[in-house]
Amino acid sequence: MVKVFKNPGELLIALADFIVAKAKEIIDREGRFNFALSGGSSPKKLYELLASATYKNKVDWKNVFFFFGDERNVPKDSAESNYLMVKTALFDPLKIGTNNIFSINTSLSPKDAAIDYEEKIKRHLEGSYRFDLILLGLGDNSHTASLFPHTTVLNETTALVKEVYVEEVKMDRITFTAKLINRADTIVFLVYGAGKAEAIRHILKDPRNIEEYPAQLIHPDQGDVQWFVDEPAARLI
Repeated sequence: MVKVFKNPGELLIALADFIVAKAKEIIDREGRFNFALSGGSSPKKLYELLASATYKNKVDWKNVFFFFGDERNVPKDSAESNYLMVKTALFDPLKIGTNNIFSINTSLSPKDAAIDYEEKIKRHLEGSYRFDLILLGLGDNSHTASLFPHTTVLNETTALVKEVYVEEVKMDRITFTAKLINRADTIVFLVYGAGKAEAIRHILKDPRNIEEYPAQLIHPDQGDVQWFVDEPAARLI
């Protein structure tokens, strides 16, 4: 489902409301909410909103468990770290306990970090390997998480988490694979700005070509995909 909003402000409020409702529903039913986060500038504004006075008391945060859909192979205190961004925008303001945060151990080699993180996920999700909600962004080049065009991880069918060297950005990344993302109960793409319009068109309208448009890989086995986009981003669909 594609939900189009007039501007990013309206979009972020609607998405925060959606996340709050989903967390309440699943905590009431299951006792905990397993939430995989995205990095980048767009989600940062969402996290700041969730940590604001308007939203911070709407969720039982002690029953929310946070994971990361991908991470750059940099130290946790690096300005490029997804973990540090989320820690600053969300975890610290909400005083999220360390037992609720599952970060990727970038002190290991990329390969070992991927293996370690997959093991953490398997232990926590206990057989289903099914997240309640995975938040994704979309790059101008149609990548999502660290599933970049023409990278080896696009054809990964066994691992749930995988290391990948991305030549485009000259960096190792650790990422959820499409196999893991597609197990989720709900997947949400957060995309706004006119610069994303062509990428959205490629994913939603163009013939399947995962090497060029990796986010086309995201089709959940049983779950739901929601697109939260603003009018400029939606102009070509």
